[in-house]
Amino acid sequence: MIKTLLWDIDGTLLNFEKSENYAIKKCFEIFEIGECTDEMICRYSLINRKYWEMLERGEITKPEVLHDRFVEFFSSEGIVFERIDDFNAEYQVRLGDKAFFCENALETVTALKGKVRQYAVTNGTIVAQSRKLSLSGLDKIFDDVFISDKIGFEKPSLEFFDAVQEKIGKFMPGEVMIIGDSLTSDIRGGINAGILCCWYNPMNHENKASLKIDYEIKDIAEILNLI
Repeated sequence: MIKTLLWDIDGTLLNFEKSENYAIKKCFEIFEIGECTDEMICRYSLINRKYWEMLERGEITKPEVLHDRFVEFFSSEGIVFERIDDFNAEYQVRLGDKAFFCENALETVTALKGKVRQYAVTNGTIVAQSRKLSLSGLDKIFDDVFISDKIGFEKPSLEFFDAVQEKIGKFMPGEVMIIGDSLTSDIRGGINAGILCCWYNPMNHENKASLKIDYEIKDIAEILNLI
């Protein structure tokens, strides 16, 4: 019987693409760089994903992710801009300006409050994630929040999940499940930790990593049928 849910935030409960779109455009405005089109943001998203996957594989550090992704982005767009660290710092703040829920996400976690233990397990910076969780009200729904910046390790590392266990108690077989949209971060992390894994896959992507998945859902509300 599932008693504990570990929820990924970006791309699972909250629509990260909408937050990203808003935040980057706002930063372009603040730093007076010019217009940032949706097409430019799509290209940035690919660059960003590449760097986060490198981090998940242990190839680079988080400071390198936060800095180098924008260096590559501006260079690839032919934009001369040297205040990369200032841009990134402002971007972290603006990511928390608005909260966009994925379909049925708020309704689902609200319905489950008090029935199972629910925790946020999220990669990202303290500034961005704390602001998003507070603005969305998720921090009031969850029993606790685990942000990689505070822990010192990222999903999918076992160290991240060990830190969660240290705080909430040992993961008992069949009682703990992680729900997330990322195969490389959430699902691989759940497998590393020996817990149930639920892949949120609304766009019907292929499991190219061939990872073992216990459950696959297209709608967050389907979680209610698993509890």
